[in-house]
Amino acid sequence: MKTNSRYFADVMATALAPAIWGSTYFVTTSFLPQGYPLSVAMLRALPAGLLILLIVRKLPTGVWWGRAFILGALNFSFFWAMLFVSAYRLPGGVAATVGAVQPLIVIALSRLFLGKPVRFLAVVAGLIGMGGVALLVLTPTAALDPIGVVAGLAGAVSMAFGTVLTRHWQPPVSSLTFTSWQLTAGGILLVPVALLLEPALPVPTPANILGIAWLGLIGAAFTYLLWFRGLSRIEPSAAASLGFLSPVVATLLGWLALGQSLTPAQLAGFVMVLASVWLSQRTMMPKTDGVRPTRPAASPQPAIRQA
Repeated sequence: MKTNSRYFADVMATALAPAIWGSTYFVTTSFLPQGYPLSVAMLRALPAGLLILLIVRKLPTGVWWGRAFILGALNFSFFWAMLFVSAYRLPGGVAATVGAVQPLIVIALSRLFLGKPVRFLAVVAGLIGMGGVALLVLTPTAALDPIGVVAGLAGAVSMAFGTVLTRHWQPPVSSLTFTSWQLTAGGILLVPVALLLEPALPVPTPANILGIAWLGLIGAAFTYLLWFRGLSRIEPSAAASLGFLSPVVATLLGWLALGQSLTPAQLAGFVMVLASVWLSQRTMMPKTDGVRPTRPAASPQPAIRQA
């Protein structure tokens, strides 16, 4: 059985992904041309996916073609499209708070698809995390837009389904190969949408190229490799709670790089988010000393089907 130290190492590696995703807003606003969200999303996913495909040299077979495109749509295409709609129609704080409902959705979907029990403390951790994100990013003047709220919720549901199904559909290949399939499929699905709905991108500047390289190689290829690897090793609800780290990093970057101030409410939000992540991981931590369970095992959970 997995030791707590091994579990902790897996959690820390997985946590790097949402922490790095927290840099997306800063990189987008500082290095990329404004007004091309779908094109940027496509350039973030497709080149990175193709690059990894060239390295692994392994294409999906059989049922995995369809699953790769379903997961590519849930984790990238549809999720990023809804994320951008939400970001454009809502203040950033409202969009982030709406998206913070994702861990609670993952808990429900894990029960439905994986047969995992709904732990009370995990739900409490999710609610604390949502409150912490709200304190971090909401402003007193934040306004609600119905379409933006619906888009934010749709994006959270999409990523939640992608998180759970990625764990449910564990392919007989490495995490690197699985990442390449999803990134490539998601990027391919974004190509016609970007071409139809957005004008052609301007000639890129060196700053644009640097921003795209960061978002594609680090913010997509590297981070999603860590994310999908983590989903194969830790509970989906434990992984989803790590997503609260994204607004924490985004707020810290705004403070450090953009000269934004930190209010007492935001500091309280930091504490709440970190407490939420700690409580969620504590709840999901394997109860074992590395040799045998510390207490009699409960009734076995349904095994995850592998194709």
